[in-house]
Amino acid sequence: MNKPLRIALTKGRLEKDTVALFEKLGYDCTAVREKGRKLILPIPDANLEVVLAKANDVITYVEHGVCDMGVVGKDTIMEMNGKFFEFLDLGFGKCRFALATKKGYDFYSGHGVKTIATKYPNVARTFFESKGMDVEIVKIEGSVELAPLLELSDGIVDIVETGTTLKENGLEVIEYISSISARMIVNTVSIKLRHEEIENLIKLVKECIEND
Repeated sequence: MNKPLRIALTKGRLEKDTVALFEKLGYDCTAVREKGRKLILPIPDANLEVVLAKANDVITYVEHGVCDMGVVGKDTIMEMNGKFFEFLDLGFGKCRFALATKKGYDFYSGHGVKTIATKYPNVARTFFESKGMDVEIVKIEGSVELAPLLELSDGIVDIVETGTTLKENGLEVIEYISSISARMIVNTVSIKLRHEEIENLIKLVKECIEND
């Protein structure tokens, strides 16, 4: 048997949803469910090895070929622009990128350069470039919603699921930028060297999603 296909999963909800998907395929994911502090875990009956990582690292591991495949949100893919193949929309982890401001603020009026706070500077930059707008971008690591409240920014670009956090902080969505969900990505060399195994796994996952 070949060495296991190594697949990096984004820790947290995407990890849980992917494991549930693998279990629907009939794979024994006990080792992943009972992982303790381990970060590399076998799914022996599928000849898979799961690596648990933060979203940005999933892309780094797949891009550098230490993992053959990965499951990561489209938000991270859009922000990082790595060299890999995006093969499949897994249909879970759904949310949207949005531009939001303080309620009632007329964002698009006036001629001054607007300031945008975000965890996703590349996504924000691309969005405003597509509108031909000059903006100043401030990168925030924590709660982006604070920036307009503290008058650090005119608006924010962030991920919105229900919009509750925005409402509770007196903010509202001005415009949706794009939809996001979990994607299956594949290393550019692995797809050539292990084409059949990867294609088989993707085919099984695709059929499982379509029949769900």
